[in-house]
Amino acid sequence: MQIAGVDLYVNHPVMALGSPDWIRHDLALKGAPAASSDTHVVVRVQAQAVLIKVRLFQDHGEGVATDPSFTTVFDGSLYLADRRFVIGDVLGESRFVKYIGGPQRWRVRVAVDDPKGYARAADVALSAAE
Repeated sequence: MQIAGVDLYVNHPVMALGSPDWIRHDLALKGAPAASSDTHVVVRVQAQAVLIKVRLFQDHGEGVATDPSFTTVFDGSLYLADRRFVIGDVLGESRFVKYIGGPQRWRVRVAVDDPKGYARAADVALSAAE
């Protein structure tokens, strides 16, 4: 089930997804479309040219309808200490916060429309970690 959707303007070509806590300063893409820590995923996006479209889904066991043409760039777990999920510019200039409740550890799948360049759209699916 889709629980949020946001069109986000970013100033920096890296978008952060995950905990509202500070992002580790050593979390870098190094040529990959995404990188992660225990609390965040960062994704390469098109900055300053278009709004980045992000859809947030929560899977309650029924599956989610993410865009099948997108490519998964991250599939792992994140720790969300206060049960909030943040989508935002790594500079902190733009951000969207969604309270998701539930457990503190979530399985997160991030799929983007352009994994080799700069994404303009992303689908994020959350499910309770096992």
